Amino acid sequence: MTPVPDDVPNNIDRKNIPRHVACVMDGNGRWASARNLPRTDGHAAGEEAIVDAVDGALALGIRYLTLFAFSTENWRRPADEVRFLMNFNENLLVRRRDEFAAKGVRMEFAGRRDWRVPRKVLRRMEETERLTKSQNTLTLTLAFNYGGRAEIADAVKAIVEDGVSASKIDERLIARYLYHPEIPDPDLVVRTSGEQRISNFLLWEAAYAEYVFPEVLWPDFRRHDLYDAVLEYQSRQRRYGGLNP
Repeated sequence: MTPVPDDVPNNIDRKNIPRHVACVMDGNGRWASARNLPRTDGHAAGEEAIVDAVDGALALGIRYLTLFAFSTENWRRPADEVRFLMNFNENLLVRRRDEFAAKGVRMEFAGRRDWRVPRKVLRRMEETERLTKSQNTLTLTLAFNYGGRAEIADAVKAIVEDGVSASKIDERLIARYLYHPEIPDPDLVVRTSGEQRISNFLLWEAAYAEYVFPEVLWPDFRRHDLYDAVLEYQSRQRRYGGLNP
């Protein structure tokens, strides 16, 4: 397994690491605009941030990392940008999956695999899941063609199709019908660029997550920004609606 440099600050409590961190990778367009570049250049520049975030998660011992790669609402963007994002995500898998697998990273995808996603992208997703399924140090989930409301709607539809009676439907049952019921709920959600919105991301799963909103734009995000977010997480008390003694 390829070693990952351990540069975690000493003031991080290794016994209080979030098990699951989710990221809204925001700010690619603004990063590009500030440099008089096309928006697509901002998306391309975000690849290094993804790699460094993965390395940071590995160094911390985070077990699950979920990245919001493409939303159900992103289809409304200009056709050339959507086309770029489809190709970018496909090429990202080809370029990085062996590298990630060598570090013990299992890759999965959350979202609708419907007619709007090009077949070649679907094939790459399936290949990547198959090729990395034996890795178990970190599960990296790319939320692709994903929407929180769509996920809940799909879960309800599946429950109805399975003929479950209304009297048996509760929160635990609905959770079992989500895209990845085996993945624990996120403890920490990081949204870059300073914007403070949920943006239809993990609406069910993030009900009790801690949110951190660093000002850094995603292409400039590096592992030290992840470390800072974890430090902020560790400074908070998680009560889950109750009171601490």
